[in-house]
Amino acid sequence: MTRPRERSVQGLGFAAAAVAALLLVGSAALGPSAAQPALGPRSAGWRGVLPPYDLGLQPASWVVTVMMDAGYVLGAVAVALGLLAARRGARVPRAALLVAVGFAVLATLVPPTGSGDHLNYAAYGRIEVQGGDPYSVAPAQWDGGRDPVTSAVEDPWTWTPSVYGPAATQLQALTSRFGGDDLRATVWGWQVLCLAAWLVVGALLLRAARRQEPSGADRAAWVWLLNPLLLGLLLVGAHVDLLGTAFALAAVVLTARRPALAGLALGLAIGTKITFVLVAPALLWALWRRHRRTGAPWWPPALAGVVGAVVPLVPLYLQAGGHALDQLVHARRYVSLASPWRPVVDWLNGPFGHDQVRAVAAVVAPVVVVLVAALLVVARRRSLAERPAAGGSHDDGVATTRDAAVMSVLLATAYVLAAPYSLPWYDAVAWAPLGLVAASVLDVVLLVRLVVVAVAYVPGRVLGMSHTVRDVTLGYRSDVAPWLGWALLLAVGWLALRSSRRSS
Repeated sequence: MTRPRERSVQGLGFAAAAVAALLLVGSAALGPSAAQPALGPRSAGWRGVLPPYDLGLQPASWVVTVMMDAGYVLGAVAVALGLLAARRGARVPRAALLVAVGFAVLATLVPPTGSGDHLNYAAYGRIEVQGGDPYSVAPAQWDGGRDPVTSAVEDPWTWTPSVYGPAATQLQALTSRFGGDDLRATVWGWQVLCLAAWLVVGALLLRAARRQEPSGADRAAWVWLLNPLLLGLLLVGAHVDLLGTAFALAAVVLTARRPALAGLALGLAIGTKITFVLVAPALLWALWRRHRRTGAPWWPPALAGVVGAVVPLVPLYLQAGGHALDQLVHARRYVSLASPWRPVVDWLNGPFGHDQVRAVAAVVAPVVVVLVAALLVVARRRSLAERPAAGGSHDDGVATTRDAAVMSVLLATAYVLAAPYSLPWYDAVAWAPLGLVAASVLDVVLLVRLVVVAVAYVPGRVLGMSHTVRDVTLGYRSDVAPWLGWALLLAVGWLALRSSRRSS
């Protein structure tokens, strides 16, 4: 029988192979491809020598597809082995964490891979810096389509104004000021921000998990810093969700002792991307639980948190204007190809019509997400029972942080499983607090969900694929992944039913 330490070593080996496939051998280092949009020629001057770098080989779409799929599958095996080893007491060597940080730094030296979203970020920041309104002007409209940065945005987003929050826009503007007319330098500035967010999440998790119990840091390390799937999707992909996750996790960690700062962090998370509002009920629930345990009033820290959130949100939205929410209203009707909603919506389109079906789905979807969240709460009833903090500690701050993390994971898991429009990098909001939650079947649910949707969105762009690669990848995305999503939803229902029977 494999010992925990041996399983941990095997996990580290699979993790290294996964990172090599995604970062070193795969498309990130090779150059523009179906997974990686070109960043254009280098400019003269100091910006022209900055990262990101690539070999300019322009690999075929099947090469990057195979390498990325292999990386994500190997990464899933690595995380599964690592979490199992950590559960059985295997320690993560300090050297492994240092290597993981080194790989994270390397991820910022090669171009982002897996989508063209970083081009959108650069464009919205550019429009903001030059005095335009990224919430009303599409990239293709700016400067008559001649701007060296905004003109790089690719279909299907060329005519789409920003859907991101005003905090994200200000960060995008910051990198635009750094990059100027140089698209490559602008993108690299954004990658540096993503690297900082990645490391902040890792540091927060290790510190908070170690406070719960000494061995908790080993689980936290496998959830985040040693997780090749998240590295590839979030950091190599350079997605804005990574920045919002850092703010949201800071809110979870600060709630017990610094509620006003927690509210400030949550306000910045919501101002980055509206979906991080999911964390707010988790923080209030944790404060209410502390009231149940200790008798301490819950409303003063809750009020301090609300005030803290208002401090960044109000001026940010006043500066951006109320129409900054317009694209969000429109986006409520989107249904992604890999979502469990997709086959249902496609089937109903015939008798009822495209617009009507999506309008109804936008109304019903929040109810379904709440229902799935309720099922997850029932399934995790034991972990939600009143008890001391992990490891027998009676530190109330530790217990409150654990409660906030548990509810954040449950709400975020319900969202990514049941929302009509959900992409792989959206899962970050569930994975970050997972590092502060005891091992459970939720690890399996989230890992299966992550690898299913990660593979579904390889190579990641709508351009540059051969006919064969397009048929295979889109076939899996639209005909296989949705039904795997349904299987996960049914699994959640079964877990809730089993938990309910055990408690009765």
